[in-house]
Formats: sequence, C-alpha cells, structure tokens
Amino acid sequence: MLEFNKWFFVLLFNFLFLIFVLNILLFKPLMRLFEERKEGIEGSLKKAKELNAKKEELMNQLNRELLEANRKAKEIIDKYTQEGKEKQAELLREAEKEAQNILLKTRQEIASQAEVARKALREEIEKISDEIVNKLVQV
Repeated sequence: MLEFNKWFFVLLFNFLFLIFVLNILLFKPLMRLFEERKEGIEGSLKKAKELNAKKEELMNQLNRELLEANRKAKEIIDKYTQEGKEKQAELLREAEKEAQNILLKTRQEIASQAEVARKALREEIEKISDEIVNKLVQV
C-alpha cells in the first residue's frame, strides 16, 4: 500500500519543482517555437495562396489580351483581304474595260481597212470592167 511519509512529500515536491522548472526552461520555449513555426507555415501558405490567386488573375488577363490581339489580327486580315478582293475586282473591271476598248478600236480599224479595201476593190473592179468594156468594144 501507499504510505504518505516524508519521502513521498519530498518526491512530490521534487516532481512539482521539476515540472515548474521544465515548464519555464523547456515546455514554454518549445511551445513558443512550435507556435512561431505554425504561424510561419500559415503565413507562407497564405502568401502562396495570394500569389496563386495573383498568378491566376494575371493568366486570365493575359488570355483576355491574347484573345483581343487575335481578334484584332483577324479583323486586320479580313480588312486587307476584303481590300485585296476589291482591288482585284477593280483591276479586272479596268482590264475588261481596256480589252473592250482595244477590241472596239480593232473592230473599227478592221472596218476602216475593210472599207478602204472595198473602195480599192471597187476602183479596181471599175478599172477592170472599163478595160473589159473597152476590149469588148474594140473587138
């Protein structure tokens, strides 16, 4: 059985004294160290979350700017494509008009030359017919 003699109280006092001393020298500094470490880890986690959120925001902004740049580039390409098509159509119209003018001039030249040739043939025919008539009359 447990006896409560003087050694029990000496040991109890010794135990309580050691707990008190260890609490001051070991437990409180360790608890403070653990608390500081916990706060440091929580601070680092919070900062990492903030940086991650900022990264996401910047990525979203970058994606928006990239989409806007692509949209503008597409608009510019479409604009110049349309201008090219219009220029091509205009050049084709001009070329067709010029070809029509050349064709008209050529037809007029041909008609003019044909008329000159007809006149020359008529004159030639008249000469030949006059010669034939003269030869017939002379015979």
